Amino acid sequence: MNKKVFIFDLDGVIVDTAKYHYLAWKNLANELGFDFTENQNEQLKGVSRVRSLDILLNIGKIDLSDDKKQILLNEKNKEYLEYVNQMTADEILPGIKQLLDFLDNHNIKYALGSASKNAPLILKKVGLFERFSAIVDGNNVSKAKPNPEVFLIAAKKLKKEPVDCIVIEDALAGVQAANIANMTSIGIGNKNILNDADFVLNSTNELTIDFVEKLIV
Repeated sequence: MNKKVFIFDLDGVIVDTAKYHYLAWKNLANELGFDFTENQNEQLKGVSRVRSLDILLNIGKIDLSDDKKQILLNEKNKEYLEYVNQMTADEILPGIKQLLDFLDNHNIKYALGSASKNAPLILKKVGLFERFSAIVDGNNVSKAKPNPEVFLIAAKKLKKEPVDCIVIEDALAGVQAANIANMTSIGIGNKNILNDADFVLNSTNELTIDFVEKLIV
């Protein structure tokens, strides 16, 4: 019997909501009087909303009170959710549906391990919410990746030891969290950035059945 289970990150692995985060941050920066480029946006990958705002304000050389920051965070999130509410199953990244079908057909459980507090909403919008055995999101954790808390909670919910968990991530902090938790890490993206991962794939397209079968033997 297969002992392995899978834990998926959300943004950049199941769907690409990073583009919506970027648009909302960029509009906020423009409102504050400065520009925010896609290149600068790389600094926000896998980072909490509060820390992301601090990085943005630092780029714009703007100092604000905590109260004003909270207003901006709410404003950014409201705009982001407007984008999210228009999402459909068409936004599921290539190869993911086939992988989930394979896991279901072989009774292999999988969970979500994401920092996003909007994860349940996004999964509902793209029609995947009911398929996950467990969902651990920003509402369930107190420590951000690379702290492994999110993945350790997911392992516990799947009733598996960390060594039997395979994590799919697109951010370095997530790969590091998986490694610290003693889980197998698969990085999706740039090899130079994700070189700590046990395996690095260019895109979700490479999450083929052949590749996955070798992992679960």
